Amino acid sequence: MIFPFNAGEVFKIALMIEDNGHLFYETAAAKPFPAEIVQLFQDLAKEELAHKSIFANLLKKLPEATTTATVWDPDNELDQYLKMMAGQHVFNKNPEAITEQVKNITKPAEAIRMAMGFEKDTIVFFLELQASSEGYDESRREIEKLVNEERKHLKKLAGLLEKVEGAA
Repeated sequence: MIFPFNAGEVFKIALMIEDNGHLFYETAAAKPFPAEIVQLFQDLAKEELAHKSIFANLLKKLPEATTTATVWDPDNELDQYLKMMAGQHVFNKNPEAITEQVKNITKPAEAIRMAMGFEKDTIVFFLELQASSEGYDESRREIEKLVNEERKHLKKLAGLLEKVEGAA
């Protein structure tokens, strides 16, 4: 999945994933759901922004050799491709599609299940990212922390889903 990309490109994908996650949670928090669900989505939106900040700092610290393009890109199409990769694999699609997906959600359990799927995909992607960061111990440690954060998100969502479904 990641091999054609250098570390800098992969971190750009991670930044986009966090942007997409933030947008999803922010949009879901605006739905007329019970206060507990809205609060969790608001909290998760804030955490996605914090994760983005961590990735941005890690990207700045990467050696120049790891951020040099791995393919010839005379038309500067790589960023578009990276956006497509982020959209295809985690926090589905582009910002408009995310907003549209959330608009169509009518039940809290549906939003929670969707968020859980996104969090699982994010964990898998970040584990791949961590594996591809061999030799960059600081990056690996930070990614490990982010994976643990995403696991906490998943656990919170699962607990809330259990509560919502138990009340139904």
